[in-house]
Amino acid sequence: MKINVSYPSKSAQKTFEIEEEQKIVPFVEKRMGAEIDATPLGEEWKGYVVKITGGNDKQGFPMKQGVLKPGRVKLLFKKGMSCYRERRGGMRKRKSVRGCIVGHDLAILNLVIVKEGEAPIPGLTDVDGSRRLGPKRASKIRKMFGLEKGDDVKKFVVRRAVKEGSKKTKAPKIQRLVTNARLQRKRRVKKTMIKKVVANREARAAYIKKLHDFHVAQKEARHSAMAKKKKGKSSS
Repeated sequence: MKINVSYPSKSAQKTFEIEEEQKIVPFVEKRMGAEIDATPLGEEWKGYVVKITGGNDKQGFPMKQGVLKPGRVKLLFKKGMSCYRERRGGMRKRKSVRGCIVGHDLAILNLVIVKEGEAPIPGLTDVDGSRRLGPKRASKIRKMFGLEKGDDVKKFVVRRAVKEGSKKTKAPKIQRLVTNARLQRKRRVKKTMIKKVVANREARAAYIKKLHDFHVAQKEARHSAMAKKKKGKSSS
Protein backbone atom coordinates (compact mmCIF):
# COMPACT_ATOMS: atom_id res chain seq x y z
CA MET A 1 0.00 0.00 0.00
CA LYS A 2 1.04 3.59 -0.61
CA ILE A 3 0.40 6.49 1.74
CA ASN A 4 0.13 10.00 0.37
CA VAL A 5 1.08 12.41 3.19
CA SER A 6 0.61 16.16 2.99
CA TYR A 7 1.89 18.89 5.31
CA PRO A 8 -0.30 22.01 4.77
CA SER A 9 1.80 24.42 6.86
CA LYS A 10 4.79 23.86 4.54
CA SER A 11 2.67 23.25 1.39
CA ALA A 12 4.48 19.93 0.98
CA GLN A 13 3.35 16.48 -0.11
CA LYS A 14 5.09 13.14 -0.49
CA THR A 15 4.12 9.54 -1.27
CA PHE A 16 5.61 6.62 0.68
CA GLU A 17 5.57 2.92 -0.26
CA ILE A 18 4.66 0.70 2.72
CA GLU A 19 5.68 -2.90 2.05
CA GLU A 20 5.11 -4.34 5.55
CA GLU A 21 1.42 -4.84 6.16
CA GLN A 22 1.87 -4.72 9.95
CA LYS A 23 2.57 -0.98 9.73
CA ILE A 24 -0.86 -0.38 8.22
CA VAL A 25 -2.78 -2.45 10.83
CA PRO A 26 -3.37 0.55 13.21
CA PHE A 27 -5.17 2.38 10.36
CA VAL A 28 -7.50 -0.52 9.49
CA GLU A 29 -11.14 -0.17 10.62
CA LYS A 30 -10.58 3.56 11.24
CA ARG A 31 -12.85 6.14 9.60
CA MET A 32 -12.08 9.22 7.53
CA GLY A 33 -11.37 12.18 9.79
CA ALA A 34 -9.82 10.06 12.55
CA GLU A 35 -6.50 11.24 14.02
CA ILE A 36 -3.97 8.45 14.61
CA ASP A 37 -0.46 8.21 16.03
CA ALA A 38 1.90 7.59 13.08
CA THR A 39 4.69 5.93 15.15
CA PRO A 40 3.92 2.39 13.79
CA LEU A 41 4.95 3.57 10.30
CA GLY A 42 8.61 3.75 11.39
CA GLU A 43 11.11 5.39 13.70
CA GLU A 44 11.17 8.60 11.64
CA TRP A 45 7.42 9.01 12.33
CA LYS A 46 7.83 9.03 16.12
CA GLY A 47 5.65 11.72 17.72
CA TYR A 48 3.72 12.49 14.51
CA VAL A 49 -0.08 12.53 14.50
CA VAL A 50 -1.87 12.15 11.15
CA LYS A 51 -5.48 12.47 10.04
CA ILE A 52 -7.13 10.21 7.45
CA THR A 53 -8.58 12.30 4.62
CA GLY A 54 -9.40 9.65 2.01
CA GLY A 55 -7.98 7.05 -0.32
CA ASN A 56 -8.57 4.81 -3.34
CA ASP A 57 -8.94 1.07 -3.63
CA LYS A 58 -7.03 -1.09 -6.13
CA GLN A 59 -9.62 -0.43 -8.86
CA GLY A 60 -9.43 3.35 -8.37
CA PHE A 61 -12.75 3.92 -6.59
CA PRO A 62 -12.46 6.77 -4.01
CA MET A 63 -13.50 6.75 -0.37
CA LYS A 64 -16.58 8.82 0.47
CA GLN A 65 -17.28 10.38 3.84
CA GLY A 66 -20.58 9.31 5.41
CA VAL A 67 -20.75 5.82 3.86
CA LEU A 68 -20.21 3.69 6.97
CA LYS A 69 -19.00 0.59 5.20
CA PRO A 70 -15.55 -0.86 4.41
CA GLY A 71 -16.68 -2.13 1.00
CA ARG A 72 -17.99 -0.63 -2.20
CA VAL A 73 -21.48 0.77 -2.78
CA LYS A 74 -23.36 2.29 -5.71
CA LEU A 75 -25.01 5.65 -5.05
CA LEU A 76 -27.03 8.17 -7.03
CA PHE A 77 -25.03 11.41 -7.17
CA LYS A 78 -26.16 14.94 -7.92
CA LYS A 79 -24.61 18.41 -7.97
CA GLY A 80 -22.88 19.39 -4.73
CA MET A 81 -22.01 15.87 -3.58
CA SER A 82 -18.38 14.81 -3.12
CA CYS A 83 -16.79 12.35 -5.58
CA TYR A 84 -18.97 13.72 -8.40
CA ARG A 85 -18.66 16.50 -10.97
CA GLU A 86 -21.77 17.60 -12.84
CA ARG A 87 -21.32 17.55 -16.62
CA ARG A 88 -24.67 19.13 -17.54
CA GLY A 89 -27.16 21.18 -15.53
CA GLY A 90 -29.48 18.98 -13.45
CA MET A 91 -27.67 15.79 -14.43
CA ARG A 92 -27.58 12.91 -11.92
CA LYS A 93 -25.50 9.76 -12.14
CA ARG A 94 -25.29 6.43 -10.35
CA LYS A 95 -21.68 5.46 -9.69
CA SER A 96 -19.62 3.26 -7.37
CA VAL A 97 -17.66 4.61 -4.42
CA ARG A 98 -15.95 3.08 -1.45
CA GLY A 99 -17.00 3.49 2.19
CA CYS A 100 -15.18 5.76 4.63
CA ILE A 101 -13.77 2.87 6.70
CA VAL A 102 -10.16 1.88 5.95
CA GLY A 103 -9.61 -1.72 4.81
CA HIS A 104 -6.83 -3.96 3.50
CA ASP A 105 -8.03 -3.58 -0.11
CA LEU A 106 -6.88 0.06 -0.40
CA ALA A 107 -4.12 0.88 -2.87
CA ILE A 108 -3.40 4.37 -1.54
CA LEU A 109 -4.31 6.15 1.69
CA ASN A 110 -4.33 9.95 2.00
CA LEU A 111 -3.06 11.42 5.27
CA VAL A 112 -2.49 14.93 6.63
CA ILE A 113 0.04 15.75 9.34
CA VAL A 114 -1.78 17.29 12.31
CA LYS A 115 1.12 17.32 14.77
CA GLU A 116 4.82 17.36 13.91
CA GLY A 117 7.06 14.84 15.65
CA GLU A 118 10.57 14.87 17.02
CA ALA A 119 12.68 14.51 13.86
CA PRO A 120 12.01 16.06 10.44
CA ILE A 121 10.99 13.80 7.54
CA PRO A 122 13.16 14.36 4.43
CA GLY A 123 11.23 15.83 1.54
CA LEU A 124 8.14 16.53 3.63
CA THR A 125 8.69 18.58 6.80
CA ASP A 126 12.15 19.96 6.00
CA VAL A 127 11.21 21.71 2.74
CA ASP A 128 10.81 25.45 2.22
CA GLY A 129 7.24 26.55 2.83
CA SER A 130 7.05 29.09 0.00
CA ARG A 131 3.63 29.26 -1.59
CA ARG A 132 3.23 29.39 -5.35
CA LEU A 133 -0.23 30.93 -5.12
CA GLY A 134 -1.52 33.40 -2.57
CA PRO A 135 -5.05 33.91 -1.22
CA LYS A 136 -7.69 35.48 -3.46
CA ARG A 137 -10.30 36.62 -0.96
CA ALA A 138 -9.86 40.17 0.38
CA SER A 139 -10.39 39.20 4.03
CA LYS A 140 -7.79 36.41 3.80
CA ILE A 141 -5.24 38.77 2.19
CA ARG A 142 -5.78 41.20 5.10
CA LYS A 143 -5.34 38.36 7.59
CA MET A 144 -2.16 37.12 5.88
CA PHE A 145 -0.42 40.53 5.86
CA GLY A 146 -2.04 41.94 9.03
CA LEU A 147 -3.75 44.83 7.22
CA GLU A 148 -6.30 47.28 8.55
CA LYS A 149 -9.70 47.88 6.99
CA GLY A 150 -8.56 51.10 5.30
CA ASP A 151 -5.42 49.61 3.67
CA ASP A 152 -5.36 48.99 -0.07
CA VAL A 153 -5.59 45.20 -0.55
CA LYS A 154 -4.66 45.40 -4.24
CA LYS A 155 -1.05 46.29 -3.37
CA PHE A 156 -0.56 43.08 -1.37
CA VAL A 157 -1.80 40.45 -3.85
CA VAL A 158 0.75 37.64 -4.32
CA ARG A 159 2.02 37.85 -7.91
CA ARG A 160 3.86 35.11 -9.79
CA ALA A 161 5.89 34.96 -12.97
CA VAL A 162 4.13 33.73 -16.11
CA LYS A 163 7.24 31.71 -17.07
CA GLU A 164 10.35 30.86 -15.14
CA GLY A 165 12.83 33.71 -15.49
CA SER A 166 10.25 36.00 -17.07
CA LYS A 167 9.63 39.53 -15.79
CA LYS A 168 5.95 39.36 -16.75
CA THR A 169 3.78 38.53 -13.75
CA LYS A 170 0.11 37.92 -13.12
CA ALA A 171 -2.12 37.97 -10.06
CA PRO A 172 -5.54 36.50 -9.23
CA LYS A 173 -8.71 38.58 -9.25
CA ILE A 174 -9.52 39.68 -5.70
CA GLN A 175 -12.78 38.18 -4.47
CA ARG A 176 -15.27 40.02 -2.22
CA LEU A 177 -13.48 43.33 -2.63
CA VAL A 178 -15.73 46.23 -1.57
CA THR A 179 -15.11 49.16 -3.95
CA ASN A 180 -16.91 52.46 -4.56
CA ALA A 181 -18.47 51.02 -7.73
CA ARG A 182 -19.74 48.03 -5.74
CA LEU A 183 -21.27 50.28 -3.08
CA GLN A 184 -22.88 52.47 -5.76
CA ARG A 185 -24.33 49.39 -7.48
CA LYS A 186 -25.64 48.14 -4.15
CA ARG A 187 -27.34 51.47 -3.46
CA ARG A 188 -28.88 51.50 -6.95
CA VAL A 189 -30.25 47.97 -6.55
CA LYS A 190 -31.68 48.82 -3.13
CA LYS A 191 -33.27 52.03 -4.48
CA THR A 192 -34.82 50.14 -7.40
CA MET A 193 -36.22 47.54 -5.01
CA ILE A 194 -37.72 50.22 -2.76
CA LYS A 195 -39.32 51.93 -5.79
CA LYS A 196 -40.87 48.62 -6.86
CA VAL A 197 -42.26 47.99 -3.39
CA VAL A 198 -43.74 51.52 -3.17
CA ALA A 199 -45.24 51.21 -6.68
CA ASN A 200 -46.78 47.82 -5.82
CA ARG A 201 -48.30 49.19 -2.62
CA GLU A 202 -49.75 52.20 -4.45
CA ALA A 203 -51.12 49.98 -7.21
CA ARG A 204 -52.69 47.65 -4.62
CA ALA A 205 -54.27 50.58 -2.76
CA ALA A 206 -55.65 51.99 -6.04
CA TYR A 207 -57.03 48.56 -6.99
CA ILE A 208 -58.72 48.12 -3.60
CA LYS A 209 -60.27 51.62 -3.86
CA LYS A 210 -61.48 50.95 -7.41
CA LEU A 211 -62.95 47.61 -6.33
CA HIS A 212 -64.70 49.28 -3.39
CA ASP A 213 -66.17 52.00 -5.65
CA PHE A 214 -67.36 49.33 -8.08
CA HIS A 215 -69.14 47.39 -5.32
CA VAL A 216 -70.74 50.60 -3.99
CA ALA A 217 -71.95 51.51 -7.49
CA GLN A 218 -73.37 48.00 -7.97
CA LYS A 219 -75.14 48.18 -4.60
CA GLU A 220 -76.68 51.58 -5.44
CA ALA A 221 -77.82 50.34 -8.85
CA ARG A 222 -79.38 47.25 -7.24
CA HIS A 223 -81.21 49.42 -4.64
CA SER A 224 -82.50 51.81 -7.29
CA ALA A 225 -83.70 48.87 -9.41
CA MET A 226 -85.55 47.37 -6.44
CA ALA A 227 -87.07 50.77 -5.58
CA LYS A 228 -88.39 51.15 -9.17
CA LYS A 229 -89.80 47.64 -9.03
CA LYS A 230 -91.63 48.34 -5.75
CA LYS A 231 -92.98 51.67 -7.10
CA GLY A 232 -94.32 49.92 -10.19
CA LYS A 233 -96.14 47.31 -8.09
CA SER A 234 -97.68 49.92 -5.77
CA SER A 235 -99.00 52.06 -8.68
CA SER A 236 -100.67 49.04 -10.28
